[in-house]
Amino acid sequence: MLFPSEIFLFLFLPLVLVLYFGPLRNKPQGKNWLLLAASLLFYAYGEPVFVLLMLVMIGIHYTAGWLVWKIRARRLNLSPRLVIFLTVVLDLLILGYFKYADFLISNLNNMLGWNLELIGNRIPVGISFFTFQAISFVVDMARDPKPKKPLIQDTALYISFFPQLIAGPIVRYNTVAEEIRERHENLDDFARGVNRFIIGLGKKVLLANQFAVVADAAFATNAVNSVLMFWLGAFSYTLQIFYDFAGYSDMAIGLGWMFGFHFEENFNYPYLSRSVSEFWRRWHMSLQTWFRDYVYIPLGGSRVKTRSQLVFNLFVVWLLTGIWHGANWTFICWGLMYFLLLLLERFTSIQQRLGKFSWLYTFLFVMLGWVLFRSDSITQAIHYLGGMAGLGAKGFMGEAFVQYLRQYGIWYVAGIVCCCPVFPVIERMFRKKPAYQLVAGLATLAIFAASVLYIFSNAYNPFIYFNF
Repeated sequence: MLFPSEIFLFLFLPLVLVLYFGPLRNKPQGKNWLLLAASLLFYAYGEPVFVLLMLVMIGIHYTAGWLVWKIRARRLNLSPRLVIFLTVVLDLLILGYFKYADFLISNLNNMLGWNLELIGNRIPVGISFFTFQAISFVVDMARDPKPKKPLIQDTALYISFFPQLIAGPIVRYNTVAEEIRERHENLDDFARGVNRFIIGLGKKVLLANQFAVVADAAFATNAVNSVLMFWLGAFSYTLQIFYDFAGYSDMAIGLGWMFGFHFEENFNYPYLSRSVSEFWRRWHMSLQTWFRDYVYIPLGGSRVKTRSQLVFNLFVVWLLTGIWHGANWTFICWGLMYFLLLLLERFTSIQQRLGKFSWLYTFLFVMLGWVLFRSDSITQAIHYLGGMAGLGAKGFMGEAFVQYLRQYGIWYVAGIVCCCPVFPVIERMFRKKPAYQLVAGLATLAIFAASVLYIFSNAYNPFIYFNF
């Protein structure tokens, strides 16, 4: 089920809210059971067969959490590290089977001349996200010196909670454990949540979907574009993936506020970064902090004795980051590209040397990285990057470039403006003015109305991170 869909906006969400704040408003466990049932229904709407997989994951991690609790209470003579190790192995086997098995088999067939039959798996939506959350549950239980006894319904709700189930942000257990057990909803948070959800809906529907049209045309198989059309396509995808993912994160955070949960932010104006390392402190922050806390620091982080150890730790993190995003060599190369750029920044003074141009250097490499990310194969990526350099391009400007720029020019202006903290600055300047709340409220209603009109009138509603 998609957030920007008629069934979610006008049936599923209103029904859940009515039950949550109606007959169950004074029953904490009843509200958790409702959210759990709603989450499983939400997932079953698009992936009914994979609800069984979700239940298996919940069972595995509840059992692991219960064992860790027993060990910490000195009622079981086992090592929590053994429980973590076995649980993570199971997680990686499940994730590998559904997401990477065919990729591995296909590459073995090509390299070794084998003729192994592909499994032909459909990838469960959001499996990478809820697998990482499930791992966080067991690790955080083991790190807590006095963990509380896990309840099956609370464990299940944490792993399957529908606002961030299929595309994040990745919520770590130690940040929401108390709110799962006890939370206090209030009208201010609910109003903020509604506003945040609508802003995210507008980012997704009114901005990302417009840029997707141009990006899809530019990246179409065997497309021959002009040089500027290649660049416009890359720029369009750069804006599309930001508004697509950031919009979904806004909607997830807003839904969390409505139900009394406070998720951490996932984006902080990443395209204003003046270095690649800064970009990754601002982009998909929940993923980067997950890798930092559960991979990089356990490996030793930057507090290692030799430079080679530091290089190895960074290599592992960015190789895994690429693999996490998908079973394709393009994602692996994309992750390793950032590994090399981060090494360059760490061991040289490139940012200081570039000075005022450090932003341009960062944005350029981020955009080139998105070309690799968007391409279906390394061959297509090389072809596209060559086209941006004028190799194999059809002229410099071309009719398609002019046509798309005229048709979507206003959306590019809006997209560029919203990449900057313009509206937070306006809010700080005018929020004490009596008319500001009225104008802001009317603007939010206009965004919602325009988004709904688009949803009802246009079936084109792609979502990038469903693939991950």
